Amino acid sequence: MIDERQQLSELISVVYDAAIDQSLWENAIERVAHFVDGVGAGLFCKDVDAQHSNVPHRFGIVGPPVELFRQIYPAAVGHFLAEIEQPIATADLIPYDELVATGLYQEWARPLGLIDFVSAVLDKSATSVVMFGVFRHERNGFVDDETRHRMRLIAPHIRRAVLIARMFDLRIAEAATFADALDGLDAGLYLVDAGGRIIHANAAGQAILDAGGILYDVGGRLAACDAQVNRTLREVFAAAGQGDAALGTKGIAIPLIGKGGERYITHALPLTSGARRRAGIGYPAVAALFVRKAALAMSSRSEAIGKMFKLTPTELRVLLAIVEVGGVPEVAAAFGVAETTVRTHVSNLFEKTGTKRQADLVKLVAGYATPMTG
Repeated sequence: MIDERQQLSELISVVYDAAIDQSLWENAIERVAHFVDGVGAGLFCKDVDAQHSNVPHRFGIVGPPVELFRQIYPAAVGHFLAEIEQPIATADLIPYDELVATGLYQEWARPLGLIDFVSAVLDKSATSVVMFGVFRHERNGFVDDETRHRMRLIAPHIRRAVLIARMFDLRIAEAATFADALDGLDAGLYLVDAGGRIIHANAAGQAILDAGGILYDVGGRLAACDAQVNRTLREVFAAAGQGDAALGTKGIAIPLIGKGGERYITHALPLTSGARRRAGIGYPAVAALFVRKAALAMSSRSEAIGKMFKLTPTELRVLLAIVEVGGVPEVAAAFGVAETTVRTHVSNLFEKTGTKRQADLVKLVAGYATPMTG
């Protein structure tokens, strides 16, 4: 039997291939569902205010009718409000005896033999959430510690693949050279080898280097102005050279701060096998590094939020960073401060806004970002 490490390594490769070829998502999701011991799975995209979700890619299970899902929405929405990459089971949100009494279970889940669902949030913004979830059948049993363990292993890689797929659909590489495809990106992108040597920089990436505010070229190698970020990039590039699994959770979302205070986010995708290697066949690169400016869509409304809740400038920046960058560790890294400092500001935000969780802060900001919200 293939051990878990080898199985995970092969699975990660399949997931990363889906990042550049959308047609591979169904196969990747099927493989992940089996790895987590489920009978179906999907990527779920939900607007913050909507009581239903879109499923752009799925395997095995067609979701329930919207009217049935709405019956348990107050509990089920907890799947979308979880912290990024943290496994949440339906049993965590609603007792099983209450679930079986619902129309959702009686009319949809029971005929299919489904008894549980485990999910992990991959990305969240002021207006939407992306989540990956796996359905469990009676023969699989309820979500247990092993299920959560496996979700924690694979969720960071699905997250990286989804985020990069949003920035770049590499199918266009089939109709043009790889370099030409890269030059069409709005995000800065660099192909690098294991030592950080720049094999190719697209037009947006070269502009970032020319500005010299966050990244620069040192003797042909990519370097960050911030020493800690620079060390992290070195580790990411070296890990990418060792294969898909070696990259682990490094480079999921590395925050960068420009000299003028502008915030950027970078993501790394290994180019070591499969469709990714074929797409970049002419290059000795081991990783593609995507760099984009972190721009909150509702920035013009941020002043109104600050005035409404009497937030200090720092508290407002932390609030917006939670929405755009992520949780406390990511915000602390982005601002270059201790996590305890960010937690203090978050505590103040809870008190001033009357919220209790970071997910509630995201919903609060979404209310100001959505003109139709009453």
